[in-house]
Amino acid sequence: MLDIKFLRENPDIVKQNIRNKFQDEKLSMVDEVIALDKENREIKQEVEALRAERNKASKEIGKLMGQGKKEEAEAVKKNIAASGDRIEALTVREREVEEEIRKRMMFIPQIIDPSVPIGKDDSENVEIQKYGDPAVPDFEIPYHTDIMESFNGIDLDSARRVAGNGFYYLMGDIARLHSAVISYARDFMIDRGFTYCVPPFMIRSDVVTGVMSFSEMEAMMYKIEGEDLYLIGTSEHSMIGKFIDQIIQEDQLPLTLTSYSPCFRKEKGAHGLEEKGVYRIHQFEKQEMIVVCRPEESMQWYDKLWQNTVDLFRSLDVPVRTLECCSGDLADLKVKSCDVEAWSPRQKKYFEVGSCSNLGDAQARRLKIRVQGESGKYLAHTLNNTVVAPPRMLIAFLENNLCADGTVSIPKVLQPYMGGKEKLVPGK
Repeated sequence: MLDIKFLRENPDIVKQNIRNKFQDEKLSMVDEVIALDKENREIKQEVEALRAERNKASKEIGKLMGQGKKEEAEAVKKNIAASGDRIEALTVREREVEEEIRKRMMFIPQIIDPSVPIGKDDSENVEIQKYGDPAVPDFEIPYHTDIMESFNGIDLDSARRVAGNGFYYLMGDIARLHSAVISYARDFMIDRGFTYCVPPFMIRSDVVTGVMSFSEMEAMMYKIEGEDLYLIGTSEHSMIGKFIDQIIQEDQLPLTLTSYSPCFRKEKGAHGLEEKGVYRIHQFEKQEMIVVCRPEESMQWYDKLWQNTVDLFRSLDVPVRTLECCSGDLADLKVKSCDVEAWSPRQKKYFEVGSCSNLGDAQARRLKIRVQGESGKYLAHTLNNTVVAPPRMLIAFLENNLCADGTVSIPKVLQPYMGGKEKLVPGK
């Protein structure tokens, strides 16, 4: 959410930013906010003046009564009563106006960083760099669920009977591989100086609206019926929420946390063949990283965060690339974002396995996350990035480490988490 003062003083910049994000339907909101803000400030001024007059009149009543001018004192009292009614009506209108401003401000997008490429949707995202050699072996690579089934490692039919589409049972070595990747990612981030955390898996509505846009909320979140609780779509939500309405001492920054959680997502819409299996599902597990820092340090942390993901995937022999998200592909709270994509030798293309975002002060403004510095209080900057989400990671891992004989090689860094195994051998 933008600073109302910035919008008031820079309406043309805010409107151009909306155009750059191809959200022209929101342009009228800028003028509406400016008009409501003007009315709100006028109300405050009138209320302040009325209260000053009322205080002055109250003193006058005492003076008149002391002089025996009872009728004049009663007249002043009537004026004070009328003034009180006016103040009450203005106060009600003030609350209404402020709520209307807040509603519109929640939909006006954050000002994107000048380095963000202008584009309408994800088809116009820009490749930054590739890491590793995207090889295609001289043998056929099966669909990822077929690879898992060769190890008796997945049961989709039972999951459908139990919970419906979009769920799965992982079994045996595949389930162990899933847990091994999570454990390795946890230790990988701890070794890079991040504090490990297991957060709440449900959050209240004020946290939800503080960490994400309404469009994201509608598309992603599961609501707990009868309670002010939502299942998290990613642990970033509860991790940033940890600092709601907090004042952090500047010398405590940066706060760098890595968290484990299950994630729950609606994933609405029809999906193609490549998004079946365990690619797009309603429940999965994830290792995340978040940073709360000073504004001048957020871009440095942004580069460090996505590099962590690249380094982790390369340590597991998975080629990856980074894509700069264009303006039209950025969620409204994001200042800058990039996707990390892993190579799929079966599809002969890359696919998304993680996303890194700098949200500037957007989440901090909504959640009132402030920093106490030497010269006063200011809003923190927040960032988040996927370390690894094993369902998609498993697809990339299995395809890139599959051998011609159907076995799967285990990289050295992962072997301690797999009981020393160097290979997975198919059960059928």
